[in-house]
Amino acid sequence: MEQFIFWFGTIVFIATYIAIASEKVHKTVAALLGASLMMVVILGNFHVNMGAIPSDAAERFSKLDLFSKYSNFDVIFTLAGMMLLVNILSGTGLFQYVAIKCAKIAKGSPVRTLILLVFATAFMSAFLDNVTTILLVAPVTLVVCSQLGVPVMPFLMAETMASNIGGTATLIGDPPNLIIGNIANLSFGAFLVNLAPFIIIILTIYCIILWIYYGKKMQVSVEKRALVMDMNENAAITDPVNMKRGGIIMALTIVGFLLHSLVHLQPSVVAVTGAAFALLFCKVDVDHSLEKIEWSTLGFFMALFILVSGAQACGLMAEIGSWLNLFGDANVLVIVLVIMWLSAIASAVMNNVSFTAAMAAIVANFVASHSAFKPGLDGKMTPEAELLWWGLALAVCLGGNGTLVGAAANLVTAGIAEKAGKKVTFKEFIRYGLPVTFFSMVAASIYVVIRYFVCCK
Repeated sequence: MEQFIFWFGTIVFIATYIAIASEKVHKTVAALLGASLMMVVILGNFHVNMGAIPSDAAERFSKLDLFSKYSNFDVIFTLAGMMLLVNILSGTGLFQYVAIKCAKIAKGSPVRTLILLVFATAFMSAFLDNVTTILLVAPVTLVVCSQLGVPVMPFLMAETMASNIGGTATLIGDPPNLIIGNIANLSFGAFLVNLAPFIIIILTIYCIILWIYYGKKMQVSVEKRALVMDMNENAAITDPVNMKRGGIIMALTIVGFLLHSLVHLQPSVVAVTGAAFALLFCKVDVDHSLEKIEWSTLGFFMALFILVSGAQACGLMAEIGSWLNLFGDANVLVIVLVIMWLSAIASAVMNNVSFTAAMAAIVANFVASHSAFKPGLDGKMTPEAELLWWGLALAVCLGGNGTLVGAAANLVTAGIAEKAGKKVTFKEFIRYGLPVTFFSMVAASIYVVIRYFVCCK
C-alpha cells in the first residue's frame, strides 16, 4: 500500500507540473485536478496523513476540514488583500500618472524614459504584485513609445525584467518570497535588510547596461519629444480623492508589514486589514472591487499547496530531500551556491511559483535533517539555514527572468505585446531574459560570498 501511495503521488505530482509548464492546459485547471487526485487518494486517508505531518500540526489542524489543513491561507489572504488594495488604487489613475511623469521628466529622451520606467516598475513591483505592475505600466508604455516612434519591445522586456528583479526585494514583492517567508518564518524587515541592498545594486548595474546598449540606438526628433512633453499626466488621475485615501492606506499597510513581526501579526492580517479599510474609506463599488480579484491566481495557489502537501504525504519530498544529503559534509557555501544555481535553472524552466512551492518544502526537510543547518537546542534558525533561504529567494525570483514561462509577469507582457501586434516568441524572450538571468545570478553569488562569508569573518 505504501508503495502504491508513493508512486501514485509521484506520478500525479510530476504529471501536474508537466501540464502546468506545457501550458496545454490552463495552469489553474491542471493544479486543481492534481490537487483533487491527491485529496481523493492520499490526503483523504487520515492514517496516511497523520503519519506524514508532525504531531503538533496534526493536533492543531484536527478540527479543520481537509482543504484548510493543506492550503496555506496566510499566503492566499496576503495576496487577496494586496490585490484589493492595488485594484482600488489602479482605478484612480495613479500608476498611469507615474508612467507619464517618468517620460516627461526624461524630457522625451527614449533611453532616459526607459531607465526611469525600469526604476518605477522595479519600485512598484517591490510592493505590488508583479503581474499587476506590468498590467498598469505596459499600456502606458505602448502609448509613450508610439508617440516617440521607437520600438516598444526593448521597453516591455526591460520592464518585465525589472518587475521580477524589484519584486525580489521584499516579502510581498514576488509570490515565491511569500511562500518562502511563510515556511521559513522570515519577516518583511528581514527581506528588506538581506535582499533589498543587492537588488538596488543589481538594478543600477542593469540600468547602466541599458544606457550603454540603447543610448545611441534610440534617437528621436525634437518633434517626437514634443509630443511626449504635451501629454498631460494630471489627466490620468480620474479619482483624486480615492487616490489620496488609498495612498495613505497603502502606506500604512506597508508600515504594518515592516512592523508585523514586532506586533506578532501575520502578513495576511496586515494585508486584509488594509484592504478592509480601503473598502471602507474609499468610495468604490465593493462588489465590483471583489470581482476584480484574480480568483484564478488564488485558486492556482490553493491547489498548488495541496499538491505539494500530497507529495510530502506520499514521501516524494523526503526522497528528493535525501538527494541533497549527497552533499554530505560539504562546505556550507558550496551547498548554498549549488542549490541557488539549480533553483534558478529550474525556476526558468517550470515557472518560479510552481517550483518554489515544491522546493521550499524540500529545503525545509533538508534544513531540519542536515547537521550544518539544523536548528539549535533553542529552536532558533541558524545563520547558515537563513542564508540558504535567502539564496533560494534570490535564485527563484531572478531565475524567473530566464524564459517566457519563468514568471507570470513574462506571460502577461507577451499577451500585451501580441495585442499590440508584436508577437513575443519563446526564443526571442530567451534572447532578452537569459543574459539578464545569468549575470544577475553571477552577481547574486558574489553578493552571497562577500556579505555572508567574507564580511562576516
